[in-house]
Amino acid sequence: MSQNTETKSTVAEIRERFDNDVARFSNLETGQQSTVDAPISLELITDAVKSITPNASRLLDIGCGAGNYTLKMLSKIPDMACTLVDLSKPMLLKARERVAAATSNSVEIKQADIRELDLPENHYCTILAGAVLHHLRTDEEWEAVFTKLYKTLKPGGSFWISDLIIHDMTSINNLIWKKYGEYLEQLGGTAYREKVLAYIQKEDTPRSLNYQLDLMKKVGFKQVEVLHKNLCFAAFGGIK
Repeated sequence: MSQNTETKSTVAEIRERFDNDVARFSNLETGQQSTVDAPISLELITDAVKSITPNASRLLDIGCGAGNYTLKMLSKIPDMACTLVDLSKPMLLKARERVAAATSNSVEIKQADIRELDLPENHYCTILAGAVLHHLRTDEEWEAVFTKLYKTLKPGGSFWISDLIIHDMTSINNLIWKKYGEYLEQLGGTAYREKVLAYIQKEDTPRSLNYQLDLMKKVGFKQVEVLHKNLCFAAFGGIK
């Protein structure tokens, strides 16, 4: 996967794409169709949060989309106060509508780029980041965002990622992406494979699992854990 950020989609282009795709992303099966094992990762992450912080009261969902991850989290720990962050206002409005029906607590929406958003320190019990951090570009951005998210967590809180990844070894990376291409072709044919891979090439700049786990440790997370990995997707997180 090329990491040349000069040719990647702008924030405005990403926002526009999601503005026009609310209906599809309101359904996990359609919104995450090209994501290997999305339902498994979602189940494992929310179970992990419940195991670590069964009395969690405040949730931050970055890149919340139409609210699927928060809704699943509320099915495990009811009535959390939820803060939903996304670039897309239509996505946020749909997410607030769905999440408000599932919790008796507050639901706050923030239309913002996580790179630019101010967050309170020692505030949230858990943070969910589903298929969003691959939009970060430079190493400086990655470290700044991880540092910000670490600071906004309460001690003992946890940060969980479900996302696209690359691999550090070139030969392994090539192998995994070849297999992912085959998976996409089985799913929707050659045209679908080419469409998804072209979209990833244009819009995404994922980092490896090793990179992100090391970065978590660097910014202060005392423990990190991998819950699931299949091809170029992984579910993992850390505890403050």
